[in-house]
Amino acid sequence: MKKFFLIMMLVCCCFLTGCFGGKKDNILKNITDKYQNLNAYELTGDLEIVNNDDVYNYDVKVIYQKKDKYYVSLKNRSNNHEQIILKNEDGVYVLTPSLNKSFKFQSDWPYNNSQVYLIQSILDDITSDQEKSLVSDDNGHLFTTAVNYPNNRRLVKQTVLFDQNFNLKRVSVLDENDIGQMTMNFLTIDLNPNINSDTFDLNKIMGTSENNNVEDHSNETQTSTLDDIIYPLYIPLGTVLTSEEKIAKSDGERVIMTFEGEKPFLLVEETASVEEEFSIIPTYGEPYLLIDTVGALTDSSITWSSNGVDYYLVSDVMSQDELIDIARSVNVVPNMK
Repeated sequence: MKKFFLIMMLVCCCFLTGCFGGKKDNILKNITDKYQNLNAYELTGDLEIVNNDDVYNYDVKVIYQKKDKYYVSLKNRSNNHEQIILKNEDGVYVLTPSLNKSFKFQSDWPYNNSQVYLIQSILDDITSDQEKSLVSDDNGHLFTTAVNYPNNRRLVKQTVLFDQNFNLKRVSVLDENDIGQMTMNFLTIDLNPNINSDTFDLNKIMGTSENNNVEDHSNETQTSTLDDIIYPLYIPLGTVLTSEEKIAKSDGERVIMTFEGEKPFLLVEETASVEEEFSIIPTYGEPYLLIDTVGALTDSSITWSSNGVDYYLVSDVMSQDELIDIARSVNVVPNMK
């Protein structure tokens, strides 16, 4: 009799596992059928990034067209500073319309790591994770998956919410303590958009932006000064600031800070200037979303612009994670030495 009950329990467990497994597979199939082979899409959303006690909010607009074309607009709500990540047949660019500048990368973006605002990347994370979990209820279908952020090891997983009709609603990227570090709320998603032929044209984008921004930014080069030197809030143990030099430029100021010790590094801050003519600057590294701006990350340096200041951080001995930790600590509020 006991043997009979054990066999029945085993059969029931296999039956239930098969049912739930089948339900999970059906949900995933519906999602992949909806999003996997898109010719184009256009979406908008809200992106929230957490940095210690600070929260940064972006208005996000993404346009995708088959054959590897991407347009991603990130507008910081606190200061309306906009940057655009553009991928077309010529390469990968980060555009800064207010400065009339574009930085060109030799990069595999967006395929080199997870992207919280791109449908393909989110879907790839779900389908490639053999250990993913799924919870379905009246609110929809919530996946938990691994993520691929090689330059930020603190980001270890994400939750992806679809509603009952398999519409993508929210992605939250979590750290090892299950604390949300990035959250993308999708407001609109159009899977059959009419895309203008100029959408991915670099010169057309910057030509429009230049005309819209000349009056607003024409005085920046005349008034740019470093009123406050901004020191990193985080400095590696055994490392100290040993020298600080301020240099006058033709269109502003530059400060060079040298930190020596166990983890030596150099931090340069200088006033950003608006280019009179649109310029494309070849840039080594990868586009990297650093709190309130998109910068350029290499194995030994990170470069970014924020609130009218250009930053350059370099070290021959620190890892990318360590460089990012210092860069993230460079606050807009001046810190005492």
